[in-house]
Amino acid sequence: MPIDRMIRGLAAALLLASVTALGGCSSTIADLPTGGLPADAPARPKEAGGYLPVHDLPPDRNEAAITPADQAKIEAELKAARDRQAAASAAQNGAGK
Repeated sequence: MPIDRMIRGLAAALLLASVTALGGCSSTIADLPTGGLPADAPARPKEAGGYLPVHDLPPDRNEAAITPADQAKIEAELKAARDRQAAASAAQNGAGK
């Protein structure tokens, strides 16, 4: 029995090593000129693209996104909708009991 376990362990280690080795070569294999690309495929750029500008922020706004009067109106509408929903839910729960 111990020999079977050792053979299985060696086979698993060999499989893991081969998968790791092939995974490391995949980027270089993709660059080989094997003729596998279609004729209408765009050409690859000569140099790799840089990082995306994730820290570039848009400029600050000169005016408020929403006026205080509009914000108050929207808040009042939302509160009214919440109250209507609570009343409908209470009526439904009361009728269901």
